[in-house]
Amino acid sequence: MTGRHTDRHTDRDTGRDTGRDRDGWRQLDARTLLVHCAWLAAPLGSLALTALATGGELDLRGWLTLGAIGAVFAVITTAGFVTWSRTRYRVTDDSLEVRAGLFTRRLRSIPLHRVRNVDLTANPVQRVLGLTVLRAGTAGSAGGRSELSLDALSRPEAVRLRAELLARAGAVSAQDPVLATADPRRLRYAPLTFWVFGGVFAALGAVWRVFDGIGIKPWRIGFVRRSFEEFGHSALWLTVPAALLAVVVIGVIGSVLLYAENWGRYRLEWTDRETLGVRHGLLTTRSVSIERARLRGVALREPLLLRAGGGASVRAVAGGLGNREENRKRSAVLPPASRAEALRVCAGVLGEEVSTDGLRPHPRVALRRRVVRALTWCVLPPTVVLAVLGLLLTPVLLYCAAGYALLATPAACGFARDAYRALGHAVRGRHLVVRSGTFGRETVTLRRDAVLAWTFSDTPFSRRSGVVTVTAAVAAGEDGYRIRDMSAMEAAGFADTATPGLVTEFLDRSSFAEHARNASDETRI
Repeated sequence: MTGRHTDRHTDRDTGRDTGRDRDGWRQLDARTLLVHCAWLAAPLGSLALTALATGGELDLRGWLTLGAIGAVFAVITTAGFVTWSRTRYRVTDDSLEVRAGLFTRRLRSIPLHRVRNVDLTANPVQRVLGLTVLRAGTAGSAGGRSELSLDALSRPEAVRLRAELLARAGAVSAQDPVLATADPRRLRYAPLTFWVFGGVFAALGAVWRVFDGIGIKPWRIGFVRRSFEEFGHSALWLTVPAALLAVVVIGVIGSVLLYAENWGRYRLEWTDRETLGVRHGLLTTRSVSIERARLRGVALREPLLLRAGGGASVRAVAGGLGNREENRKRSAVLPPASRAEALRVCAGVLGEEVSTDGLRPHPRVALRRRVVRALTWCVLPPTVVLAVLGLLLTPVLLYCAAGYALLATPAACGFARDAYRALGHAVRGRHLVVRSGTFGRETVTLRRDAVLAWTFSDTPFSRRSGVVTVTAAVAAGEDGYRIRDMSAMEAAGFADTATPGLVTEFLDRSSFAEHARNASDETRI
């Protein structure tokens, strides 16, 4: 009987034992066990705050908390050791395999030819320890069942394994130009986001929950109570603007710091002829690889504030990046930057220049529909509520209702006109271009051969107006991209022009002939 033999190999970059046996199985890095201790920071910090609030004396509740922390630490550490010791992985000729489990042994594998992205992430604790989590996703990883995760590897081993997986998946080694790198000048676009305001209140809510969870009532703290009392007895015409200014200043500082942490050490490049790689992050690093074959297009995003500052950001429309939430995190290829740089990155990702100007406008009825919706949902309800309360309570609210209606009506109409001007669509060479939105304007450039189906939807009101919403279904990104309030007379013809043969059998040929002649010049390069 022959016993199990393990050949020990040494990592050339780190000098550490990789623990690879004769069959090629490799072990996770032993420093992974130290990461399990990171969870102690929150309960120990909570215990320290409790001790500080009580003058350094722990009551029975505090000792019970300390005992619970010790017991949970022992359980989690033991579980982490068992998981680490029983987890192995290897790369065979045709698959990546991961073996784990103590009582129930599990063996998962994914074919190398289906690997579509290899994501490297590391939180601050893992970065200090020199570790990285590797996630390999396939074409069918939308639900996470076709994704393998190795938690965690040494940084050199993770980089080497990613290169091996991508090479074995069929990528051809060739160095292409770098598309974009970190630039401190982009920090000026950080405050032009919603988080300037929302981030402040989100942070205050998180602090409130922490204090409430450890039994401290924030409103009972002396300086907090005095601040609210002084605020209520002060001149509100001074204190309210001062409070708003403080929120803006804190929000600006926080957004700049968050931007720097998320997008520090940023680099976007074609790592080889078939793989687009993006890496960013100071404390928590993220490295995402997107295969060219899974790249369906790009989305140029211009939210209202960012657009006012001449900025934009870029997302890749690609498959194999996980579910919708994971896709939104992994698909970002350019943070808020100048619009000119965003257009240059779009061209670099697509491999050709695609203009987003001169799109085909939508019928004027689309403007009327947006004005009606803006007045119906943004102006009318608050005005009615204030007027009713004025009739029931005090005439002052009637003046407030009239003032709100006078101020909100032109603002709503202005936003409606801007939303109408944003509408546009076109066929440009090999791509379909769609643009819409005012608060979150987005211009999506899709490969025409990536469109799998078309959906035409309308309502009784849109049918009376002669418009229809057309959705291009794509197996990537948001799964579908809408062309809103398009003329019903040209919708089917435009879809057939963009994807010949896909909807031809549903067309009325007599009405399509004229549209085809009008669109023929647009489709020529």
